[in-house]
Amino acid sequence: MIIDDSKVIRKTAVMFLDGLDYEVLQVENGFDALSRIMDDMPDLVFIDVMMPRLGGYETCKIIKQNPDFESLPIVILSSKDGILDKAKGKLYGCDEYLTKPFTKDKLLEVVKKYLT
Repeated sequence: MIIDDSKVIRKTAVMFLDGLDYEVLQVENGFDALSRIMDDMPDLVFIDVMMPRLGGYETCKIIKQNPDFESLPIVILSSKDGILDKAKGKLYGCDEYLTKPFTKDKLLEVVKKYLT
C-alpha cells in the first residue's frame, strides 16, 4: 500500500512495481488509509509524512498501536532527510525511511527486504 497525497508519487511507485507480481493499493491520506488497512491487510505500507487530514507519523503510530498490525512494516516517505526526521520516524514506529524522490532500485530494495 502506498499512502501519499501526490498522485505522481503513487503512480511512480506503481510504475516501478509493475510486472513484479505485487498488487499496489493507492490511498490519498492517512485518515482513509486506516480503514483500508483494516479491509485489505497489506503486507507493506509506504506512507508520506506530510498529508492533509492525518499526517504520516501520526498514521504510523495509530497503525502500530493496533496489535493486529504492530508487525506490519511501514516505510516513511519524505523529502526531508535529516537525522531528526529519521529519528522521529523511528519514534512513531516506522521500520524504514525512504527519501523522495526515490529511485526504482531503492524502492525495490526496500520491497524485497520486507516481502521475501
